[in-house]
Amino acid sequence: MTLFGGVIPVTGISFLLLCVFGILFGGYALGRITIKGVSLGDAGVFIVALLFGALGYGYLENDMIVEGVNYAEESLTIIENLGLVLFVTSVGFIAGPKFFGNLKKNFKSYVLLGLIIILAGGAAAVGCIYLGRGIGFGASIENSDGFTAMIVGLLSGSLTSTPAFSAAKATVSAEYTSLVSVGHGIAYIFGVVGVVLFVQLIPKLSKADMDAERSKISIDVDDSKKKTFAGKLLQLDSHGFAPFALAAVLGTIVGKIKIPLSSAGLDGTCFSLTTTGGCLLVALVLGHFARIGKLSITPDKHTLQLFREFGLVLFLVGAGIPGGADFVANFDPMYFVYGIIMTIVPMIIGFIFAKYVLKLPLLNNLGSLTGGMTSTPALGTLIGVAKTEDVAAAYAATYPIALIAVVLVSQFLILLF
Repeated sequence: MTLFGGVIPVTGISFLLLCVFGILFGGYALGRITIKGVSLGDAGVFIVALLFGALGYGYLENDMIVEGVNYAEESLTIIENLGLVLFVTSVGFIAGPKFFGNLKKNFKSYVLLGLIIILAGGAAAVGCIYLGRGIGFGASIENSDGFTAMIVGLLSGSLTSTPAFSAAKATVSAEYTSLVSVGHGIAYIFGVVGVVLFVQLIPKLSKADMDAERSKISIDVDDSKKKTFAGKLLQLDSHGFAPFALAAVLGTIVGKIKIPLSSAGLDGTCFSLTTTGGCLLVALVLGHFARIGKLSITPDKHTLQLFREFGLVLFLVGAGIPGGADFVANFDPMYFVYGIIMTIVPMIIGFIFAKYVLKLPLLNNLGSLTGGMTSTPALGTLIGVAKTEDVAAAYAATYPIALIAVVLVSQFLILLF
């Protein structure tokens, strides 16, 4: 690739970086456009990344294929995973000081809500399976097993759940793994944008007093944080990069631990927290205790805010570019409709259940809803809407339950249908 009529050659990694930062600039500009108080926010980056993937991924791919290896795909995977680690580790540290107090106060509610959301998503998927069998699978699918694989991929995309996506691919027959990938890519778009818009619209439609709502979600810091530290804490670096790196290392290791779900042991179907869940869990624990003796294990607040934002948009770019390419290549209007159904049904049911049955305050409701929908981008948006990072504690409390449930539901759908 060359710029300005060939005067400036831009190839390989340089071209990739040019694309990434160009997408970030364009995405932030799009996200700032506000219509009646509602904007895409960081999801604007995702939209621009999708458009680039749909229109320009071929240029990037051709420029970075060397000896048959698609380095563009590999590089985008690295960007996506790096962004995810930065984001969820930051969220864990931010939520840590209040997480266990919040969890203790609302433990049953969070567990129940996480299960309700995922079960509602599973029920919507079952409904789509029967609907598809009645009206026809679609031009690209010839049998019921293939259609079930497509639906399970759509479910994982609707809930933006990488663990469910991975588990589904591992469970279906080898001939249908590509259908899982296609379904995930088609539904992922609305899975991101739909929840992002929902957490902005609900406070406006309900005319919520956000100052009052922030006071409801605010709780006392855990006892471990109330203790007065004797003497000055030792910090390995002024920004807290070292404890952040420690959490990322330990979280990656924890996320790789596999728990067998079948008699075949590690050779069969397994569950793991994945890097996302592992980093979140470790950061929650380190953020809760804050120190080891006189050694600080908590990054600076401004470092966490920067990493949270930068990680989120890197994740959106890394996921959005290939997602846009897959969407164009495999788009089928009916599959997109199925994906919308599997996003909207659990989201609406979860919100109503949390509001009228569990009677959670609005920000607890929306925070736990983003966790139940396993929606990383929606949490970033909600923090901006709520103007408090306390909502991250509700997300972190519901997320692990939803993570486990969506993996199991995806596998059960494949086995039963």
